[in-house]
Amino acid sequence: MEDPCQAREVLGIVGDKWALLVVRMLKDGPRRFTELKRSIDGISQRMLTVTLRDLERDGILTRTVFAVMPPHVSYELTPMGRTLREATAPLLEWSITHLPLIAAARAEYDGR
Repeated sequence: MEDPCQAREVLGIVGDKWALLVVRMLKDGPRRFTELKRSIDGISQRMLTVTLRDLERDGILTRTVFAVMPPHVSYELTPMGRTLREATAPLLEWSITHLPLIAAARAEYDGR
């Protein structure tokens, strides 16, 4: 039987805001680094690089280098990455839907 505590490693992926945003941005197919950087507000180049490497290492996405000048690199979800996207899509949608309510609750709390 697998140790349930090992799930922490997977939950680390799911709990990482940048990883989930990258997975979300790759839902429609491969994207280049610069496209991802532009579409993920607030992520630094270094953090995007680290996130992409971690997701590649975990088998969530693939990195493809095209031999052109300048080199063209694209990132795409693997089949496992697509299942992660499907599993986390409701959480991301919930977050977007409830953001105004969360902001209002925080403002009320902070005003006390």
